[in-house]
Amino acid sequence: MTDLTPAHADRFARIALGHVMREFPHKLDHVMNGPEDVRGPKELHPIFHGSFDWHSCVHSWWMMLTLRRLFPDRPFAADVTALADFMLTEDKAAGELAYLDRAYSGGFERPYGWAWLLALHGEAARHPDRDWAANLEPLAREFAERFKLFLPKQGYPIRTGTHYNTAFALDLAHGWASDHDSALAELIVERAGFYYGMDRDCQAWEPGGDEFLSSAMIEALAMKAVMDAPAFRGWFADFLPRLDIGQPTSLFTPAVPSDRSDGKIAHLDGFNLCRAWCWREIAATLDENMAAQARETAERHLAASLPHVEGDYMGEHWLASFAVLALLAPGAN
Repeated sequence: MTDLTPAHADRFARIALGHVMREFPHKLDHVMNGPEDVRGPKELHPIFHGSFDWHSCVHSWWMMLTLRRLFPDRPFAADVTALADFMLTEDKAAGELAYLDRAYSGGFERPYGWAWLLALHGEAARHPDRDWAANLEPLAREFAERFKLFLPKQGYPIRTGTHYNTAFALDLAHGWASDHDSALAELIVERAGFYYGMDRDCQAWEPGGDEFLSSAMIEALAMKAVMDAPAFRGWFADFLPRLDIGQPTSLFTPAVPSDRSDGKIAHLDGFNLCRAWCWREIAATLDENMAAQARETAERHLAASLPHVEGDYMGEHWLASFAVLALLAPGAN
């Protein structure tokens, strides 16, 4: 089974180091309340102004810190440390927090960027030799509070396989909350059950033409996070009752991007990496035959898109993070 190697780490870290400080091109999630708000990415976002957009910069930092922890003796680790010491500072994090204290900022990066920021803080906390986590904590707490305010009033889950997907955000946020905010963790368990607990016989009509998440498999991964193993196995058997005969066939078939220079179509490489991540994580809950099929399916999806994490900036600014998710699953790192 393909796992995260030092060669992968060297490659992915080099990619991220090349774009987390690259301000342009940039796609802002920015509401202008007046002419004074016509400002550039770096002025608006002291830390997360690179990587084409805010959320990609956040999860690229998550990836770099993760690789630094797992491969501390590789040459890139010193470069990541130096850059993080320069960027993940108290004053720059305060600037990111101040951006949220603006009119019409309630929907900023909701929920994808919120969840990735929590994941970044959670990873930073695994580096006790640095003060990165302490510096990022006020920002993480703000997004945790936003989850607590928003989830109770979100009456329906968003199932599309893009940034608005509810299950992806719940999965990442639950991973952070389990260690840092028990009230949020409890809320996520309740909301996941409310949104998905009665789902049955998923048709898995996916992927959509611009999706980078498997809506079916990411929902299953979120439910795995909030349920004990026996309960999840029962839910999963009802959710996808024909997996043993290879149906829905869409879940076993990698997507084929037709133009990797098109940012939306390039999402499909992320879709394959997301599928690989989900299949590998869920395989441990399945019986031996189905687990083997799950791992084989994950390998096919990895093979389809792992070679394409760099080459065009439309994928290069974010795909390596999803490759790391896939290659680390189901490890205990």
